[in-house]
Formats: sequence, structure tokens, C-alpha cells
Amino acid sequence: MESILQHPSVNRVREVLANSGVEIVALSDSARSAKEAAEALNIEVGQIASSIVFRLPNDKPLLVITSGRHRVDTELVARSLNIERLHRADADFVRQWSGYAIGGVSPVGWITNEATILIDIALNDYEVIWAAAGHPHAVFPTSFVALESMTKAKPMSVGD
Repeated sequence: MESILQHPSVNRVREVLANSGVEIVALSDSARSAKEAAEALNIEVGQIASSIVFRLPNDKPLLVITSGRHRVDTELVARSLNIERLHRADADFVRQWSGYAIGGVSPVGWITNEATILIDIALNDYEVIWAAAGHPHAVFPTSFVALESMTKAKPMSVGD
């Protein structure tokens, strides 16, 4: 567990959270999916703030921070962004832009600031939400307002 908390990607998240008083939590079980994370934390799956990365038509990343209680409606998001469609992002694309491996992509501490970021308004239904902290076994608690502020994300409905 201690080695997880010392992982370089987790340290990058810790630097962003340094002055917030938020502690990163290491989980004994994997949190690669919203369901796994919710089960490990004994919370509702909707409280999981999943970081889903897409490739925009201009080859820049789109980060959608979505509630684990639903899937991203890619057609809805594309219409909202006035683009034809969202493209899948492979593992190399995700790592290139975020610096994280799929399964542990944090919404904070990205190695680039060129991502368009959206946050699911459904996350505002919960007092506490949990996001990945750079490793499949690391998460941190936060709130919708705090995460929106940290990421400078645009709030919108991204799923049903």
C-alpha cells in the first residue's frame, strides 16, 4: 500500500492537492472501474468521478469527468461542443496528454493543460465524490464544486 502512495503519478496528484487538506487513499482492491471503486469504498457508484478521455477532431484531448452511475453520451457531448463526433482515445494518446495510464487517470495533475474538460452535473447530487489519484489503487475524496474549480471544467449533462 505504501508503494502505491509513493508512485510518481500519485505524487503528481498529491502536489495538486497539497494545500487542500485532502488525503489520497490507497485501496487494497483495484479501482479501474467505477463499480470496483464504489465497492472498495462502500459508496454509491454515482459518487465515483470517472475520468474518461476522448480525442477531439483537432487531435487534442477531451476529458469528461462523469458520474459512475451512467455512461458518457458521446452524441450529446459532441452536439454540445458543436463537433461532428468524439473519437476514441487509445492508451498511448491518454498517457501522452495526461501522463496517466488508463485505469488510474486522475482529473488533476495532467502533464499538459491543453485538454478541454467537462464535468458531469450529476456529480453535484453527492456531498462527497471520489476521483482517481493517478494509480488504479489510489483515489481521493472531493466535492463537485472543488473538482470543478481545480480542473476549470465546464459543468454539463454528459449522460442519462
